[in-house]
Amino acid sequence: MRNILLASTLFLAAQAPFTAAMAQSSDGAPDPAVLTPERVFANPSLSGPVARGVSLSPDGELVAFLRSREDDVDVLDLWAAPTGEGEPFKLIDAQALVPDAGELSEAEKARRERMRISQRGVVEYSWDEQGRYILAPLEGDVFLAERPDSSGGGGAVRRLTETEADEIDAKVSPEGNYVSWVRDQDLVVYDLASGRETPVTTDGEGLITWATAEFIAQEEMDRDTGYWWSPNERYIALQRTDESTVDVIPRLDITGGGATVIEQRYPRAGRPNAVVDLYVHDRQTGRRTKVDLGADADIYLARVNWSADGETLYVQRQSRDQKTLDLLSVDPATGASRVIVTQRSNAWVPLSHDFKALEDGNFIWSSEETGWKHLYLYNRDGRRLRAITRGQYPVKSLNGVNQQTGEVFFTASMRDGRELPIEQQMFRASLRRTVTPVAVTPAGGWWSASMNRTGTAYVGNYTDLNTPTQSGLYRADGRFVRWIEENRLDESHPFWPYVSRRQTPTFGTLESHGETLVWQMTTPPDFDPAKQYPVVMQVYGGPSGGGVKKSWQPATNQLLTEAGYIVFRLDNRGEGDRSAAFKQALYLKMGQPEIEDQVLGINYLRSLPFVDDDRIAAMGWSYGGFMTLHMLTEPEMGLTSAISGAPVSDWSLYDTHYTERFMSTPQANPEGYAASDVVDQLDRMTGRLLLLHGMADDNVIFENATRVINALQENSQPFEMMLYPGQRHGVRGNPRQLQQWRTYLDFLDRTIGSRAE
Repeated sequence: MRNILLASTLFLAAQAPFTAAMAQSSDGAPDPAVLTPERVFANPSLSGPVARGVSLSPDGELVAFLRSREDDVDVLDLWAAPTGEGEPFKLIDAQALVPDAGELSEAEKARRERMRISQRGVVEYSWDEQGRYILAPLEGDVFLAERPDSSGGGGAVRRLTETEADEIDAKVSPEGNYVSWVRDQDLVVYDLASGRETPVTTDGEGLITWATAEFIAQEEMDRDTGYWWSPNERYIALQRTDESTVDVIPRLDITGGGATVIEQRYPRAGRPNAVVDLYVHDRQTGRRTKVDLGADADIYLARVNWSADGETLYVQRQSRDQKTLDLLSVDPATGASRVIVTQRSNAWVPLSHDFKALEDGNFIWSSEETGWKHLYLYNRDGRRLRAITRGQYPVKSLNGVNQQTGEVFFTASMRDGRELPIEQQMFRASLRRTVTPVAVTPAGGWWSASMNRTGTAYVGNYTDLNTPTQSGLYRADGRFVRWIEENRLDESHPFWPYVSRRQTPTFGTLESHGETLVWQMTTPPDFDPAKQYPVVMQVYGGPSGGGVKKSWQPATNQLLTEAGYIVFRLDNRGEGDRSAAFKQALYLKMGQPEIEDQVLGINYLRSLPFVDDDRIAAMGWSYGGFMTLHMLTEPEMGLTSAISGAPVSDWSLYDTHYTERFMSTPQANPEGYAASDVVDQLDRMTGRLLLLHGMADDNVIFENATRVINALQENSQPFEMMLYPGQRHGVRGNPRQLQQWRTYLDFLDRTIGSRAE
C-alpha cells in the first residue's frame, strides 16, 4: 500500500472532506505532523520495537522474545538477549528458515484464531525447564534452537520436522530429553538423542482427537493445550476429545476466490458439548490409564497441573452450569481421583491460571469467595492454611513464587489496599503469614510481568499515557537490570513525527447502582472548550480486562481526534477484572445493565458545554458490536450513528461456555435471551448503521449478521454494510485494516461530521 499513497490521499480528499482539511498546514501544504490512516497501517509499526512473548530462561541468565521485522510487521522473528552485558541478537530468522511459507492447515488456522495470533513466522516458543533449548514451531514445522552463550555464539537451530502435515502445540519435555507435538490428531514424542519418533496415540481421526484442547477450551476457557508432561518425564496426561455429540453448523467460508461450505462442529448455548476424557500415559510401561472425572460426563476439563514431584495430578473440573469448580487430586498410576477443594457461586466460578504446586507439597490457588479474587495457601490434602492476600481489590494474576524466601508475587489494580482499576502494578506478599502487600513496581501506569521459575527476577512490561510499551529486566525487589526493548519515544521512534498533536486522555468516574464506573476522554488537537464537538463513544462492554486504563493509546484513537472527534470510553458494569458483584451485574441479562450504564455515559457527555448533543456516534467490535446495536436502538441514547463490527445478534447462536456462564441456557432463561436479541428492536434505531463482518468468521458466525441484514431489509430500513471475504473474527493485515479505517472515517464524517461548530 506504500506505493499508492498519493492515490489513497486523493481518494480520501474526495470521499471525506475532513481528511483533506486536517492534513493541510496554513500554507496549503500537507502537515507532516498529522497522523493519517496510510501511516498507521504501514511499516514499520508506530508502536515501535515492542517485545512480544518475553520470557526468561529458567536460570534467569538469558531472555527470549519475539520482534516484528522492520520490513514486514506481520512476520515475527525470535530474538534473545543476555541478562547481563551484551546486545540482543536474532536467534531464529523466520524468513531465512522458511522463505516460502505455505498455507496452514485448517486445524492450525483455527488454533491460531483461538489464540488471537494474527502474524506469521515465529508466533510462539518455549524453553525446556533446564534452559538448554528453545523450541519454536514455524509455519507448521518444528525447530529447536540450542541455547546460545551470552555473546550470541552457538545457538545452532535444528529442524526436527519437514512434513506435509502441521505439527502443532510442540513442547520440550521438562528435563529436555524429548520434544512432543500433535500431528494428524495424534500425540507424537521425539527422542532428541536418537532422533526417533514414537507415537503415543494412533487412533486420532475424524471426530476423535488426542492431546488437543477442544474448541470451547481454546476459545473461552483460555486453555490452549491438551497434554501435560510430568516433571520427571515419566507420565504424560492427555485429553481425548469426541466431537460426535456436537451439532454440525454448516458455515460458508467465503473468500475472494469463491465459497466453501465448512461443516463446523459448533456447540451452541443449550446444546451438547464435545465429550472430553483425560488419560495418563505411563512412558515406562506404555500403559494408558483413564482418569476418573466423575459420573457426570457433561463437565468441563478446566485445568490440569502436576505436583512438583510428579506423583499427583491436579485437575480442575467445572460443572456445566459453571457454578461449581472442583479441584481433584489424581493418582496417575491408577487414575483414581478425589475432590479436595470445591468453589461455588450463585452466578459462576471464574477460571484462572493461579494454581501453583510448591516443592513442599502445598499449593496456591485463588478464590472469589469474599467478593474479590484473592490467593490462598493449601496443604496437599486441600486444607486451607491461610490467606496470602486480602482486601477490597482483585488479584489479577499470580506471577511467581520464591520458595526459598517465601515471597509471592502478583499483579493487581490497587493502591493502599483498595481497588484502582485504571492502573496496574506488581506486588509482593508472603507464603508464611498474611501481610500487607508491598508494591514492587512504581505506581502511575500499567505493569505486567513474567517471572523466572525461582522467583528471583522478572521481565516487566510497562506503559503509561506518555510511554509506549517498554520491556526491561528487573530483580525481584524491583531493581532495574537492563532494557530488553526500551522503546524510547525520541527522534528515532516511528511515532515521533506525530507526538506534537497527540492528546492526553482525562479520566473520571460515574456512579451506577452503588458501583463506580471509570471513563476516559480524549479531545482533538487545538481543542477549544467554547466550541461544540462531535463525539465517538468507543465501547466493548462485555466481560474483559476493561478498556479504560493509564496506558499508551492506540494510534487509531489519534486518527479519530485528528478527524475532529472527541473520543470517549466508559467501562460499564460487567466489564473488567473487578469485584464479583461488578462482574455479575449482567448475569442472566446481557445487554441490559451495560446499556443502562452507557446511557449514564451519554447523559454525562450531553451535560458538557463543548459536546454537540446531536452528533454522537458509537463504535465497537464483537461484544462491542452487540453493544452498539443495542445502543443504536435505545431511545434514551439517541445516537446519530453507530458502527457495529462482528456483532452477536442472538446469544442462542453463540457457544456454550461463554454464553451459559453469563446467561444460563436458552431453555432456562428464555426471557433473558429474548431481551438480548436485537432483531426485534431494530425498528427503534435512532440513527444510521454501518455493519461489518468477516465472511469466514468461525467464532461469531456470519448468521448473526445475516439476521440483522434480513430484518432491516424486511423493515425497509436503510443501512450500510462492509463484508470481508476470507476474514475470520478480526480483520487482518495492513491493506484490509487501512480500508476498514477509511470506511470508518468516511461513515463518521457523513453522519456526525468532523468539525467543531
